[in-house]
Amino acid sequence: MRKKRIVAWISICLAGLGLLVFRLAQLQLIDTESFSKHKINLIEASVKQRSQEMVVDNGRGNFLDRKGEPLSFENASVLVLFPFLKKMEWEADKVAGAIGVSEYALKSAVESSKKPFAFGDPDPLILTRSQMEVINGMEIPGVFAVERKYPMEKVPAAQLVGIIGENETVLKSRYGEKDFLPRTLIGLSGLEKSFDEFLVAEGKSKLVYHVDGEGAPLFGINVKYIEPANPFYPINLQTSIDKDLQMLLEDLVDQHQIKKGGAVLLDIDTNSILAMVSRPVINPSKPYTDAGIENMMIKQHIPGSVFKTVVAAAAIDKGLDDPARKFDCSKTINGEKDMKYHYGMLNFPDSFAVSCNRTFGEVARELQKDDPHILERYAEMLSMTGGTGWTGNIFHLENFRQLQDEEKGRVFLSDEARKDRNFSSLSGIGQHEVRVSPLAVANMMATIARGGEKDMVRAVLSIQYQNGTKMTEFPKKKLSGNQISPITAMKLQKLLREVVVNEQGTGRWFRGLPYEVAGKSGTAETGVYENKKQLHNKWFAGYFPFEKPKYALVTVNLGVFEDEGGVNPLFADIVKEVYTFNHVTSAEGPEND
Repeated sequence: MRKKRIVAWISICLAGLGLLVFRLAQLQLIDTESFSKHKINLIEASVKQRSQEMVVDNGRGNFLDRKGEPLSFENASVLVLFPFLKKMEWEADKVAGAIGVSEYALKSAVESSKKPFAFGDPDPLILTRSQMEVINGMEIPGVFAVERKYPMEKVPAAQLVGIIGENETVLKSRYGEKDFLPRTLIGLSGLEKSFDEFLVAEGKSKLVYHVDGEGAPLFGINVKYIEPANPFYPINLQTSIDKDLQMLLEDLVDQHQIKKGGAVLLDIDTNSILAMVSRPVINPSKPYTDAGIENMMIKQHIPGSVFKTVVAAAAIDKGLDDPARKFDCSKTINGEKDMKYHYGMLNFPDSFAVSCNRTFGEVARELQKDDPHILERYAEMLSMTGGTGWTGNIFHLENFRQLQDEEKGRVFLSDEARKDRNFSSLSGIGQHEVRVSPLAVANMMATIARGGEKDMVRAVLSIQYQNGTKMTEFPKKKLSGNQISPITAMKLQKLLREVVVNEQGTGRWFRGLPYEVAGKSGTAETGVYENKKQLHNKWFAGYFPFEKPKYALVTVNLGVFEDEGGVNPLFADIVKEVYTFNHVTSAEGPEND
């Protein structure tokens, strides 16, 4: 009996020892990078336990505006202090004197610290170049003056730039088993997502020191500066955004209380985005809880009468724009008496100026009867459908798209709708199944202003190495497919200008502006109701100056009641501010009009 108990105890001890050995092997050899159901990286945790660090630069690529100014980050010269200072005597009085604060403030900050910090965080004290030189010249262990990269609290063109975050599943789906640092940040939307392969971090720049179990220096008080081995990274994306114009438009959109919608401003010559504002704003702490993460300027919406520009182009080429022909613009699109507008009999140009639904319903019906695909063809010729963002081959990436989230737009969804007379009429006034993005509408206006030449829209001009040399550029490129003729473009230019100069034109609001404007308004019924009142999309799209076009601009207010939320005042204010920007505040001086 005694022998059996001994054998049993030995067996239990051996089993326990075996389990212990297996557990140790699991911790140190098998599951070191993915321990337990929480997928804990034990190596990373071990390093963190034995070291403390201050990240100076997270290593991810940066965004610049067209002039090379930081767009998504700012560099700040700050004083970095390490917590081991509380365990030693250091010349706090000299450091305090150099930066103009009290010795007590410095020592108190250190005493309450558990990890390295920038003095004054989250609103750090900014040092001058001479202050940095003085502090670093003291050579005090644990006291450093460094330039640190901070994300901007309010990123201009936030939805265009996009957001970043940690997502191990997405990381693996994009890059497979490629070796990345733990908790690598990746782009989740906007340009951050489109250019993620170029922006993803190769390593962090940081100050590091090793500690014992009580937080005291383990190998003396030496702090090491660690940075990625490749001096060309992180890279910079030079966007086409003009930060000053961007901030100007953002302020105006908010002043006009646009809750959902925004504005997009294009440079007609280079066909690049100068400013893009989308509302609602992104909630940084909960980006997916509302529509703020969506860029409303590249999403498709019901355009209303803005789409009449497409119908006009087709009508011009098919000879349906005869000024001698009259339309009864005191009737609705269905032929009933119009209880709101009483324009009487109008010809085609005047119908376009006042945005007569009866005229364009009839014309669209005639066009579609002869050719069921004509409106779709002209929409594509004017870049309203098919996508507008820059696409091409770069390096090993085929058909690379700068604007991966852009929606392509449409006119009809079925052949049945194309051949239906009523649907044709509704589509002719930008209703029914017609959907386009504000960016596509802006590109249509730029296309007309250029005489029919349709180009891809650029949001990024080049990818640059850290030293400023260019890795690659994104040249101006034409959009594929047919385009309208210069004669058709010229006639459309006259129609768009008539909207402003005509006494009853829907754009007469803009006659007193410092730049001459040409454009088209739109008010679309959404089919969505609130408090038993239908919501509408309000648009104005155009270009300026009329004689020498430089800018294409679209303003849009989505989901508002019919009797409020008009965007003509916003469009007008933007034109005035752009004029002032060019003639008064621009560092390049006044332009030649």
